[in-house]
Amino acid sequence: MRGRRRFRTTVAAATAALLCAGALAGCGAGEPSAKTSSAGPSRNPAQKPTPKPTPEPTSPWDVSPGSVAAVGDSVTRAFDACSVLADCPEVSWATGTDTAVNSLAMRLLGPEKVAGRSWNLARTGARMVELPEQMAGAAARRPELVTVMMGANDACRPTPALMTPVDDFRTHFETALARLRKGAPKAQVYVTSVPSLMHLWSTGRVSPMGLEVWKLGICGSMLADAENLGAAAERRRAEVQDRVVAYNRVLSEVCAKDELCRYDGGAVFGFRFDGGQLSPWDWFHPSRDGQARLAELAYRRITKE
Repeated sequence: MRGRRRFRTTVAAATAALLCAGALAGCGAGEPSAKTSSAGPSRNPAQKPTPKPTPEPTSPWDVSPGSVAAVGDSVTRAFDACSVLADCPEVSWATGTDTAVNSLAMRLLGPEKVAGRSWNLARTGARMVELPEQMAGAAARRPELVTVMMGANDACRPTPALMTPVDDFRTHFETALARLRKGAPKAQVYVTSVPSLMHLWSTGRVSPMGLEVWKLGICGSMLADAENLGAAAERRRAEVQDRVVAYNRVLSEVCAKDELCRYDGGAVFGFRFDGGQLSPWDWFHPSRDGQARLAELAYRRITKE
């Protein structure tokens, strides 16, 4: 019993140093549909119907890129997936070499090329303000595909007041894409949605271990006082979730302006990961199984284009 208590104390103390970087789930909302007038079409013969706009042609999407660079935060570094307080890039959803995870790069490049033709440039704890620099590093390698998973840390702050403003988030993301285009104009970009922090809270709050670790300050804006169901706590969580939704809207809108960029359509935000897909050390980051689910989501989105 002493050994077990000492282990749990060590884990809890170490986890206080975490720089949070997202996890998984939620769902997106589509555009409102136009209402049909009950009056029906006009009977004036001189009035011609307005022609429907011709859809813009979409650029061809290469589902067999020859190289992959990954930028982002601790989720892409697979932080806490293999051991406590450590990156484990070999099980990263984007560029990992672990066959059980079957990363996106492994699926696209093949096991024999993944190590030499993919680069993991993400950093644990990174926020959107750092993405331009990461993108510049990716551009220097001239990859054919760049994966982006960034934004959870912008919402995961000690308090909601410290969350990154939406306009700043947009500016940083636009700058990042511009940096990539300057050095790698033909690189395709796959952008994942920010995970649902509300779903993380609802999943992890049933775990006694999760509740104890969260008390040390992980993602305080959402996870602080996790057992409190009072009105003020609920409003705080709703504010954070609304910010995540706003970030995802920015990712979608900015990506849509780049013909070689694809947004995941809210796939990561909308995926309901269970406790087995979260790290047993922090109940926040994806576990090895969670990383495998992310890889599968990305592969499906990319190859369906």
